[in-house]
Formats: sequence, structure tokens, C-alpha cells
Amino acid sequence: MIQIEKILDYAIEKDASDIHFICGIKPMLRIIRDLVEVEDADVLAPEDMNEIYDYLIRGNIDKDNVFQKTKKLDTFLEYADKRFRVNISLSEEIPLFTLRIIKNELPKFEDLGVPDVVRRITFQPQGLMLVTGKTNSGKTTTLNALINEINETQNKKILTLESPVEFKHHSKKSVIVQKEVGVGGDSLSYSDGVKNSLREDCDIVVVGEIRDKETMDAAIETAESGHLVIGTLHTKSCAETIDRMINFYDISDQPTVKYLISSLLKLVISQRLLKGKDGKLVLVPEVMVVDNIVAGLIRKDKISVSEIEDAIQSNLEKGSIGLINSIAELFVDEKITLEQAKAQIEEKNIETLNRTIMQLRIKKNKN
Repeated sequence: MIQIEKILDYAIEKDASDIHFICGIKPMLRIIRDLVEVEDADVLAPEDMNEIYDYLIRGNIDKDNVFQKTKKLDTFLEYADKRFRVNISLSEEIPLFTLRIIKNELPKFEDLGVPDVVRRITFQPQGLMLVTGKTNSGKTTTLNALINEINETQNKKILTLESPVEFKHHSKKSVIVQKEVGVGGDSLSYSDGVKNSLREDCDIVVVGEIRDKETMDAAIETAESGHLVIGTLHTKSCAETIDRMINFYDISDQPTVKYLISSLLKLVISQRLLKGKDGKLVLVPEVMVVDNIVAGLIRKDKISVSEIEDAIQSNLEKGSIGLINSIAELFVDEKITLEQAKAQIEEKNIETLNRTIMQLRIKKNKN
């Protein structure tokens, strides 16, 4: 019999970010990017997986029906004063489980390594702001730290739409309403939740994930009607984010959408997490502040990734930060190795990276 809570306790003690229960191997923990097996646990058998399923579902018929129908389920678990984001899926008709441990204490915004221009944009009365990155790039942490910063410094009504709700905020200077999205939640879909926010007298709407045209439509409409919308997208760069937003739409609708995006989008931050030389995770941000030049590029018939990257690079005085600059600065500050720095960019940009490193070193020596 598997001792589930013993493994949960061990994961918390080791400060793991994720727990993996997969049939045929021992439980695995992700600790600072590395997968580490729980050595004194047994190899998981099919009956163990069923036991874990019962433990996580806890007799909830609605959740069980969703899983049986869709063969996947996103839910949460509360244990030992911790919240766990839970994903259940199937492999060879046997359930498998991925649990993300949610920190009780959010890091301070200034300690994350997120550029201050991101915080400053939240003072905009309306528009669209996006936090992007691949899975496990720290988007949720950045988003919640940003919400907390607004909560402590601004007098706003903030509505969050999440699946599931991870960090529970408490109203401070702002009023915060958090809604869970999904079957049995507070809103059936992100798009429904965003549309209904127009009737809820919100100042800021936070969309946990923009993953379809309907949610993008609702986010644009809400921003256009005088709200600040902060959302996340699974993209790997600022330029790719623009491309993804436009490609939600049919070609015939894209000219209109480009115009709306170019006028409403205020900022995109695309982030990555690397394991630093000291063994801790280091944030690598790319920031695009949307000025007249970037807006003009968005409206063009064909989006050029290289042109957008050049515009970011030439807009540093307004707060934009190019990926190469971020990587070079981390290397010069001895937070990552040169091999790590080069691995984050295309081969054609290696010379630019080397040149940027030299410039930063000269500047640092002068100071």
C-alpha cells in the first residue's frame, strides 16, 4: 500500500516544485529542474495508481465524471497547510498524476528579477498585458506576485480567473475576487468569466490562460471597454506571442485584429528559468514595450519576427529588454555559464551575444 501523505510530506521537506506518480517507476520529485526519485518508496503498481486516484478525487462525482468523459482532469488538493495543483491523465489506460506544490508565501516582486517596467504598466487605466513563457517558466509566480504588488499599492477591484486557483489572495488596498474556471467551478470557461467581468465593475481582469479565440476575443473586448486585462500565453518569445494572438483568427479577420492588438497591447514579458551557477533558478526576461514602432510592425501584412526583435533591441530606453541583453547580463554577473547563455539563442546570434557581453563588461569596469 502506497503511503501517499508520507511522499507529500517528503516533497514539502525537500522543497520540490512537482511530484510525479507514474505506474512502473518510483514516485519522482522535481527539485530545481532535476528529477529525483523517492528512494525509500516502492515502484508504483496499477493498484497504487487507483488508490492515489481515490485519494485525490475524494468521492467527488462531478470530478470523476469529467475524468471518465475527457480522460483528463485539472483539480487541486489541500494538505498540511499547502495547496497542490493536480493534473490527472491516462497512460495505457492507467491514471498518472502530476502535482505542483503551491508556495504559501509569494516572493516579493522585486526579488523575482522581473523588470520594474512590468510593475509600472499595471498603473495603466486600460489595455492588454501578457506574461508568457513555456511550461515551468514561472509565469504563475510572476502573475501572482504582480497581483500582490497591485493589491498592496493600488486601490482597484481585481478579478482573477484561474484553473485551478493556486495562491489565495486577501484584499488589502485593493478588492480581490478569485474565480475557479471549469466544471464545478465558479465559471464554466475563461471566455465566460471574462465576458461576465464587464458586469462586475472591475478595474483589472486577470486571465489565467488565453488558449483559444473565444478567450482572446473576450480579453480584447474587455480591454477595449476600459479595463486592464493581464493574461498568460504559452509562447517562447515576445514575437511569437504576437504571431499566436493573430493566428487565433481567420485570415479575413486578421487586419481588424492586428489594428485592435496594436492599439490595446501595452507590454509582453516572455520569461525563462535557468538553473544558475549557485544551483538556484534564475529568471531570464525578454520585455517588449509596445510603442508606435512595434504597433506599426503588428499592423503590417506579414509579421516579421526579426523586425520585432530589432524593435525591442532599439527601444531599451522605454523599458524593453532583448533576450540577448538579458542573457549577456546574467553571464557578466556570473549567474549562468557561457554554455548556458549560448544554448538559449540561435547560432546566428552568437556573435551578437559575444559583442553584447564585451559592451557590458566595458560598462561595468567603468562603473
